Amino acid sequence: MYTLLLAVIYLAFISLGLPDSLLGSAWPVMHQTLAVPLSYMGIVTMIISGGTIVSSLLSERLTKKLGTQTVTVISVALTAAALFGFSSVRAFPLLCVWAIPYGLGAGAIDAALNNYVALHYSSRHMSWLHSFWGVGTVISPYVMSYALSHRSWEDGYRIVGWMQGGIVLVLLLTLPLWKINKAEKTEESTRVIGLRTALKIPGVRGVLVGFFAYCAAETTVIQWTSSYLAGVRGVSEKLAAAFASFFFIGMTVGRFLSGFAADRLGDRRMIRIGITTALVGAVCVLLPLQTTAVALVGFVIIGLGCAPVYPAIIHSTPTCFGADNAQAIIGVQMASAYVGSTFMPPLFGVLAEHTTLLLLPLYLALFLGLSFLVLERAYKKA
Repeated sequence: MYTLLLAVIYLAFISLGLPDSLLGSAWPVMHQTLAVPLSYMGIVTMIISGGTIVSSLLSERLTKKLGTQTVTVISVALTAAALFGFSSVRAFPLLCVWAIPYGLGAGAIDAALNNYVALHYSSRHMSWLHSFWGVGTVISPYVMSYALSHRSWEDGYRIVGWMQGGIVLVLLLTLPLWKINKAEKTEESTRVIGLRTALKIPGVRGVLVGFFAYCAAETTVIQWTSSYLAGVRGVSEKLAAAFASFFFIGMTVGRFLSGFAADRLGDRRMIRIGITTALVGAVCVLLPLQTTAVALVGFVIIGLGCAPVYPAIIHSTPTCFGADNAQAIIGVQMASAYVGSTFMPPLFGVLAEHTTLLLLPLYLALFLGLSFLVLERAYKKA
């Protein structure tokens, strides 16, 4: 039964990743159908991100009242409904309306599941579970690619919507399994900490800043690698896109591999190793060499370095700040992560537009270095 519950949680993490990469895959065609500029995708993503931030901050109260299992079912159902909503829209304003449940579902399940795994499972499972999130983000673009080739973007959203619906059914049928971890009862009965109290706990504010900085770097490299390689290094657009995907694949594979070392090395050491490795990759990209090979390898190294950081920060929360405080703090951590990943990549875009794309490795090194220093200081206070 324990193994079956773990399998269900792995499936839930795949459901987390499924919607995340759909919009980017479909938007080149969607914006033509909806008769809006290409740049309007930013409006949709901002609405989705706003929903994730709100639901992340509310996740503590929801989880304490309903339980992780119920929050998970409701969240996946919300995203499934939003996907079907996306598949039926014919006007941009309605797409924005459906983006609200899209974001609300993503934030609540992210915080609730991460807290549950941090409380009840070892560090290696946290790493492996986040690699399964990566599996979800890899599956959905292929589904959308098939739909665009053989049917339409609307069918791509419907297919993934039905996949989410199937996961909802599995979650409903396996609800009794969540009682295996008896500590869940304690988790649900403890008092609500709240945002203000959570921020007063020594070290929490530092971890939030460090997590914000890390997610700013991670999302910036995901969004701007192709543009950097094509615009600065003169790499063909096809090859640039391939190496941008290699970063993401490297991060997913890296999370799977880091799971084997996570329990032995511990969360804090994994964070140090990961950020240091990513900084080495940024230096490789920065080197003014004639060959592009070193820069290409540098981005892969950044991906491998990023792999253990996110899961390790989350998994360390109950140990550093107490199990009773974990849900509140993880909810705020998710919100700070979404703020970093939402606003810092566009900020680099503005910076690059007025200066040069050459600044990308320096921008990454700045946020990675900030994350390293602030997290080290925060964990000493905890």
